[in-house]
Amino acid sequence: MADAFLKPARFSDAEWQARVQLAACYRIFAHLGWAELIYNHISLRVPGPDDHFLINPFGLHYTEVTASNLVKVDVDGHIIGNDDWPINPAGFTFHGAIHATLPDAHCVMHVHTTPTMAVCCSEEGLSFTNFYAAQLHNQVAYHDFEGITVHREEGARILASAGGKRVLLLRNHGPVVIGHTLPQAFNLMWLVQRACEIQVASSTLGQLRQIPVPVLEGCVRDSLNFNPKYGAGEDSFAAMQRLIDRIDPGYRA
Repeated sequence: MADAFLKPARFSDAEWQARVQLAACYRIFAHLGWAELIYNHISLRVPGPDDHFLINPFGLHYTEVTASNLVKVDVDGHIIGNDDWPINPAGFTFHGAIHATLPDAHCVMHVHTTPTMAVCCSEEGLSFTNFYAAQLHNQVAYHDFEGITVHREEGARILASAGGKRVLLLRNHGPVVIGHTLPQAFNLMWLVQRACEIQVASSTLGQLRQIPVPVLEGCVRDSLNFNPKYGAGEDSFAAMQRLIDRIDPGYRA
């Protein structure tokens, strides 16, 4: 499959691999129903010494994002090189702040899915009362809603609210996850999505059964799907990429 699409000469091998992986992730999000018209963002640090990252072209649906049309920007949102597409200002307000400040924040994801937004709109926030949420115990931070994230100064406040945690719920808005790698970030977002789906579905049943804190702590300790020591979700992301290769391989162009 990969041989059908040639790497443009202007990209290094390392950057092209990052581009292909990120473009695949956009198609995976679309396949899962996590796209939001032309909005929302997944950003990925470009390998190498420069402080650059890749983000989706503003104006394209996730199913139109390809490895070659991803936009390369610096942490201030300036486009690097020539590009046919702009980027959404909201895409680098907090993405840029996170990438610039956290050296191991190689991938940042943000979605507006219905269950995750519903939980972000609730006063309680994420309830650690189901299998998926249990794996996120003590790993979730919150940031109060300030409006549309186009003001640069909010980026620093969002970063401060995260407090070093990998999952940040923007209240009244939606989740942000920060990963050492793209597969790790994807698996974190999967956990957040599933935890919120179950919470929303079970909230109509009355009082939810609480999970004891020692059990929650054990779930975090025993969950391996975002632990770098055990591949941080490489296998599950690769499985989803193979699925996309079968049904929508054009992302490799």
